[in-house]
Amino acid sequence: MGRFIYDTIGNSVEIEDRTLAHLRIVVMNKLRRAEPFMFDVEMGHGSGRRSFWVHPSVPLQFHFFGSRQPRINRAWVEDLMAAASGPNGLTITPEPAEEPPAGPPAD
Repeated sequence: MGRFIYDTIGNSVEIEDRTLAHLRIVVMNKLRRAEPFMFDVEMGHGSGRRSFWVHPSVPLQFHFFGSRQPRINRAWVEDLMAAASGPNGLTITPEPAEEPPAGPPAD
């Protein structure tokens, strides 16, 4: 279980490492383009949700508890990017099935 840490006073939420790795890619790309956005996270266990205004001026950390980098599901990154660019902002969507690698057609 990883942690998304927002600002200098330690506002944070726990997020599975695999999910956090995909969110990190989305956040990096949005901020690289100077595109601030809203990020909503369900807290779980009936604790509601938290909303973060993600902006380049706010310090962020992605704390991974595992030492191995997960394989990235490109379709999931694209889904998350579309959500982050939409009117409701970024929310964690279920991971879609990975597409099989393209290769020569089978005979």
